Amino acid sequence: MPVPKPMERKQAAYSNLDERYAIQGEKYQGQQYSHIYFTRLHHMRNLLHALVPSWKPQLPVTTVLGLEEGKDCIIVGTLYKHMKLKPSILDEYAKERSAIPLVKPHNFMHPDDHLILEDESGRVTLAGAIPPAAFVTGVVVALHGKETSAGNFLVEDVLEAGLPPQTALSSAAEDKYVVFVSGLSVGSDTFNPLQFQLLIDHVTGHLGDENEQSIASNIVRVVVAGNSVHISPRFVNGQTVASKDQSRIAEPIKELDIMLTQLVASLPVDMMPGCHDPANFSLPQQPLHRCLFSGASTYNTFSSCSNPHQFELDSVQFLGTSGQNIDDLYKYSDAKDKLEFMERTLRWRHLAPTAPNSLGPEKQKVRLISIPRFSESGVAVMLNLRNLECSTLSFSTSFDA
Repeated sequence: MPVPKPMERKQAAYSNLDERYAIQGEKYQGQQYSHIYFTRLHHMRNLLHALVPSWKPQLPVTTVLGLEEGKDCIIVGTLYKHMKLKPSILDEYAKERSAIPLVKPHNFMHPDDHLILEDESGRVTLAGAIPPAAFVTGVVVALHGKETSAGNFLVEDVLEAGLPPQTALSSAAEDKYVVFVSGLSVGSDTFNPLQFQLLIDHVTGHLGDENEQSIASNIVRVVVAGNSVHISPRFVNGQTVASKDQSRIAEPIKELDIMLTQLVASLPVDMMPGCHDPANFSLPQQPLHRCLFSGASTYNTFSSCSNPHQFELDSVQFLGTSGQNIDDLYKYSDAKDKLEFMERTLRWRHLAPTAPNSLGPEKQKVRLISIPRFSESGVAVMLNLRNLECSTLSFSTSFDA
């Protein structure tokens, strides 16, 4: 019987582009966030002004202060969404003082919500063809309309920044795959170690027949997109942790490290933090400290990355988060699904507009991927670098038919 030829894993050229998300010793000095909004408006206004001549070349561009009643014009500014149900610090104070706990809704939208546009000169309430449900605070847009006798701005059309110019995708001749997995939640009641082990064995080529192993050899990278561990809330409530409980906090991380070590021994792995992981809370989240992964970090194939995470693989550019920005959009706006929220961030050209509070007109090609929680679904996502086609890897330990 002939000895089967050993398979070699394919390689891909990788560049980490996370430098822009690194926090270099900045400290909060008690200032407000106005400078962030001013900088955002300055950069986005330049982009929108360049698009106006091909959108409405016959109309003048003015400021909020320069509006004239009944005169058609274009104004550029930052949207502010006035929300009746949006929580405030006063609500938190009232909750602490109240014997009856306040109900905290998952979505803060209300029929009375309305939009305001502001620039350096002033602000104006918006009406007309700009539905409040589709927008959030922080988005910079150009609006065509006119001022009414009531002092509002009646919107007739909206211009968003849209996708930036895109370099053409290289025509790769062979299949290479990137596997995305998120929401492992090691340490939670929903975590199934056997399910995760099946994923590891498949990716590393220890599962399946020769055909499946051949496909696995084409996987060039795994991205673990946040929320990898679950630590009981009673250990992270700000209270001092008893010495007997300190080891229990570390158990999920140790278990994750053992399983990651199996992966990085076979191929490169990018590790992103999420909202439930031991990292700073607000975006951009900084990379998880390598000392948390005493086993995996000994391999040069292990990369602890920021959230958002940006990289390039064989000339294909990737940009992703662990989902906080999309979850926040759900709280303050409406869409049919999470992919629509993701599409809006591209049209707005802003990854997280609510922070701190076939797409594109030029045939840009973008693949949007919403990764399910692995601990609940047993599903990972596999992307082909050659054509950006996606498929799912589904693992189950149930014997149900």
